[in-house]
Amino acid sequence: MRLSDWRSSPQGEKVMTDKVASAYGPAMAVLGVDADPVAHIVWGDDPDHRYLMLVASQAGLIVVHVRVNVPQEGPRASAKLVRWSRVQVGELSVEAHHGHRHVTSQIENTVLQGTDDEADQIGGFVGHVLACIDGRAPADADARSAAGRRQPKGDPDPMSNRRSVSTGKPIELPATTDRP
Repeated sequence: MRLSDWRSSPQGEKVMTDKVASAYGPAMAVLGVDADPVAHIVWGDDPDHRYLMLVASQAGLIVVHVRVNVPQEGPRASAKLVRWSRVQVGELSVEAHHGHRHVTSQIENTVLQGTDDEADQIGGFVGHVLACIDGRAPADADARSAAGRRQPKGDPDPMSNRRSVSTGKPIELPATTDRP
């Protein structure tokens, strides 16, 4: 999901106000975040007071800790950039039962878990992060997720941006010679 999608969600409308955005916006801008990046918000136990933003940028994963109500100060945000080569991602595990899905993963010591629609969001975000780590998906605002992008006309191989591609053709081995 894009950051704008999170802001327009019911929880986002409540706590991601313009006043709070004035705290995390400049912090993310300094780290090179585009206008509407791919992001995942971890609301936590009490999102009215604090939450965590995981934001994909060209340089790496930006982790933003947002505190909504700081007494006598207003909102506060602290952000750090973790280069793609250093991002720690745990396994993505999925459990499915009677049409419901439960997903669990870990990114930068933050446990992401959700059921059904939230599971789809987590799976999409973790997939995007893994693609960015492998260099397969640009993290900028102009790039859309791999599922939403279409290949340009004239591109003969729609799988050309993947690391390993099964071609379905037999491998040709060099001819053997009968040298002594």
